[in-house]
Amino acid sequence: MSEYDARGKINRALLVCVHDYTTLTGLPAVEDNAPELRRALTATDLFTADEVTVCRPTEPWELGQALKTAADEARGLLLVHFSGHGRVRSDGGDLQLMVGASVPRQSHTTVSWQDTVLSCLDNARAERIVIVLECCYAGNADGAFHSLHKPMSLLMAAQPNRRIFSGDEPAGGSLFTRAMVEILEHGIPGRRFVAFEDLVRELRTRLADERTPMGDVWEPRSAKQNTLDDVVLSFATPEVRLPTPPRVRLRRWFNQHLRRRLRLLLALGGVLALTAATLITLHALRPPPDCPPALELRLLTAPEAEPTLRQAAFGYEMSELNTRPLHGEDDLPAGCRRAQITVYSAAKDQVDQGFAAADRWQGQAQGTGKDLKDTKGTDPLHRPGPQPDLWVPESTADYEEARRGMPPTGSPATLHNTGPVAYSPLVVGIPATERLTDVEPVGASWQELLTGTDSAHRDLRLLRPSPVLSGTGLLHTIGLYLANDGSHIDSSGAPDPALAESAEQRLSAPGSQYAGSTELLCSLRPDAAGGTPGGGRGARSAPLVSEKSLADFNLGHAIGGCPALGSAPPPGDRYAAYYPKNVPALDHPLIRVDWHGAGDAAPRQAAADRFADWLRAPDGGQRVLTEHGYRAVPGKDGTVPAPAADSPLRSSRANTDLGAPVIPFTAGADQVARVLDGYDRAQKSSRLLILMDSSTSMADGGKLPVALGAAGRVLEMVGDRHTYGLWTFPDRAHPGDPAAVRRAVPLGTADPAPGKAALERIAKGGADALVDHGAAMEEALTAAVREMKKSAVGHQAIVLILDEDDGGPGRAAGVERTLTALLKEKPAVPVLTLVMGRSGCDTFVLQGLAGASKGQCVPGGPQAPDLLAGLVASIGTAGREGR
Repeated sequence: MSEYDARGKINRALLVCVHDYTTLTGLPAVEDNAPELRRALTATDLFTADEVTVCRPTEPWELGQALKTAADEARGLLLVHFSGHGRVRSDGGDLQLMVGASVPRQSHTTVSWQDTVLSCLDNARAERIVIVLECCYAGNADGAFHSLHKPMSLLMAAQPNRRIFSGDEPAGGSLFTRAMVEILEHGIPGRRFVAFEDLVRELRTRLADERTPMGDVWEPRSAKQNTLDDVVLSFATPEVRLPTPPRVRLRRWFNQHLRRRLRLLLALGGVLALTAATLITLHALRPPPDCPPALELRLLTAPEAEPTLRQAAFGYEMSELNTRPLHGEDDLPAGCRRAQITVYSAAKDQVDQGFAAADRWQGQAQGTGKDLKDTKGTDPLHRPGPQPDLWVPESTADYEEARRGMPPTGSPATLHNTGPVAYSPLVVGIPATERLTDVEPVGASWQELLTGTDSAHRDLRLLRPSPVLSGTGLLHTIGLYLANDGSHIDSSGAPDPALAESAEQRLSAPGSQYAGSTELLCSLRPDAAGGTPGGGRGARSAPLVSEKSLADFNLGHAIGGCPALGSAPPPGDRYAAYYPKNVPALDHPLIRVDWHGAGDAAPRQAAADRFADWLRAPDGGQRVLTEHGYRAVPGKDGTVPAPAADSPLRSSRANTDLGAPVIPFTAGADQVARVLDGYDRAQKSSRLLILMDSSTSMADGGKLPVALGAAGRVLEMVGDRHTYGLWTFPDRAHPGDPAAVRRAVPLGTADPAPGKAALERIAKGGADALVDHGAAMEEALTAAVREMKKSAVGHQAIVLILDEDDGGPGRAAGVERTLTALLKEKPAVPVLTLVMGRSGCDTFVLQGLAGASKGQCVPGGPQAPDLLAGLVASIGTAGREGR
């Protein structure tokens, strides 16, 4: 995971510590929180003393004004810490922060978390925002938090619906803040700094033996929104500290010395020549003119590339190329940014849908009335998001596929391929303990790799990202179909249908595909290393991924939904990279998107071209890209720069080969279409049952929007040969029957519209409003499995979306045995589970369910909808279930 380093920027920390209350119990321990936090935050290079503000508000407007001031001034990192009383309604909603004069149940005397705090911070100009809530019911804050647009990280002192400290702790601050200060001041062994995720993990460890006033384990919670990278909060470390970068030292020297000398010069000038010196000094000290708003360029990319491109975009924004005056353009004050780049991502199929519906995309953005969804429910402004100015897909194949889906005439979007900005060869990851005999790691044909991994040899499961959702999966499929014997791919060859069918038979199914390389590899991280529950499949699996993602996996970097490990996995848990001969590499082309009728088309195009030049410059974007594990593109002289010194590819633990060639993409647009057609023809008819928990607990903590989004994403995977049904449980009509389900959409439906309408009714609370009694998962699932087993269809699955199983205490004996026996009967019905509860997939029941059904479990989170869609995409693939 990349880290956001705010040193040298205009940062602000607002410490809101309320200890003295008129009508509520005082919190004497909170009084010391502010000085303790100030000392910890200014101990390293991140915040200077004048960037930290303490606020002890008595009236709500005082807190509102302090928030607005901090939000207006911060440009880099904005840190907001609140410690004091917090209250919620009886239903757990509407968190209120209590200031000195607050009176319970008088909302005008309190500060609304959602309406005041979040709305103010969502309009801040800071690049990253970190919020720490240390109050009772802090865990109830993340519901409203997920509706924001700014990159934010939220640390909540405890779980939902929990009270925490009494406020009577010994001097030196409250228990939570003392632990936080200790971590920020002294660092964490083995870490060069303390990032947000580090702080969360360390706080959970240090508070594991503490109890809340209600007797529960004290477990801080965290949430992130609109950001995949981590934020550095302190550069303290028990190890030898790295030297402070020159830019930070220069800034500190200026603040500590130059400003004092300027004040002295002003005083001396008053003695020598008061009037003249005053005029000269005022002129010299005149503040620079305000920077005008920078031109925003929106860059759309694949989820796997988003963290790296976000880092590259930040580097460009701060570069001399983007901050110096340019001849022929309006002059900007020195140091002002000409362009700012917003990086966001979406799965390949959603990007294709966006460009195919470009008129609706533009109409939604401009409010011209072309904002209705089509028959498939396409809503480009929701996903992929805003209209892009730049698009960096994983490969040229993605670009060709998007162009194929666009109307031949009349589209307001025009795509211009400016060429690659980075490469990553495609590899097959072979378990390090199962290296293939008589197969060369570099240059073996796909035929040789298929033979070396078949049941007569290593007997490995081949796992591929979905070609529908992932550019990596699509390019691997092109390699399988067109370079099977290792021959060079020209622009005229066509895939052999029999070969395509044979290749698909070798890929494992169902539930074996993912939305990208990173999520696929995340699913293979061993349980002992903190990976996804139900893993441990890695020793018998061979993932078809990119070189970069495999290197990240082998080095223990953050990958997909899996956080970074403290160190590289043991050698036996890593993969060796095998490079299939003449399979094209991911070439990450930079596509400029021009929109018809744009009033600022010329400056936008010029800004896009400058960014493209910087991305390809060896001392610019190429340095950032290669530091993250990509291969460089040739320079203007035709030479390819060597990877950066700290590139993951240079590590022997990465198990990659820098000598492996980068094969350019040479297939034609028609070939890409034929490969996808061949993939479609290899699919079998399939049946899907979505079984969704509709109990009232799904509405807590922002779980319901994620669950409904995931169910809607699953419906997008329903194709011409696929049918589905949508059931919800518990059933309001039969409250006494734990096995009763509501059949909202009958099983066997082909049109996704009824399913989407049913989900919208649940979201709006209509006829399908949530049910106020417990959801018995095992009973409802037993009914669903029994229904699915009635059919002889060979490709079917159940998608189970739930909060948690409420049926345990009153469950009849034998239900679990009955369910397990049903799952083991033929035909196979894998259960793909999305869990929104706090425990995620880390329970014995859910791990056992995944094992018994040969399914998967997905924990709730921002990546959950696409991850679940990838698993559903493999239902109906030609692969053998038993592999």
